[in-house]
Amino acid sequence: MTTTEHKNKNTAANNNMEPLFAKDYNVYINHTDAGGIVYHANHLVFFENCRRDWFTKLGLNGYFLQTDDGDIQHFVVSQADLQYKRAILLDEVISVRIDKVELKPASIIFYQSIHRSTSDNSASDKASSQLLSSTKIVIACVQNLVKPEPMANNETNNNQFDNAVNTTPMRPIRVPKELRDAIEQAISEQMNERL
Repeated sequence: MTTTEHKNKNTAANNNMEPLFAKDYNVYINHTDAGGIVYHANHLVFFENCRRDWFTKLGLNGYFLQTDDGDIQHFVVSQADLQYKRAILLDEVISVRIDKVELKPASIIFYQSIHRSTSDNSASDKASSQLLSSTKIVIACVQNLVKPEPMANNETNNNQFDNAVNTTPMRPIRVPKELRDAIEQAISEQMNERL
């Protein structure tokens, strides 16, 4: 079996696997370029909306969580690897999915995909889907620092820039237990449904 055949076989297997979460979204004119094709950056918007909707379904307040001490914890995208397969067109309804999630100590890795529903003309007339794009997105958990350290007035311009970078008003932290527990439970429920 060639590498291409192996990749196609894996893609087909993943295409038939039940996602952790899926939601349909309408494609509007503001998502597209002049040719009616979804602008490449808007794939990220659909992936983001899907993650946010999944967090809401899990009973979490999106990306912002407050600790008992009143500190605000949230997420920032630290890596996005997209693969565009086919164009998404104006007025389509697309299925955006969270296929797999990996929990790390201070980040969450999402494997997501966008699909178009198609009808299979076989005897069973079974509905299938066509992969339009896929991504691996890493979101890092950070905590806002209410009071960043002040810079000294006698610094040179170059040192002021260095200090500004070092005193950013957020720092990486561990994924909050409430969120970790909710995601682990969702993954566990999906595994039980597959058995």
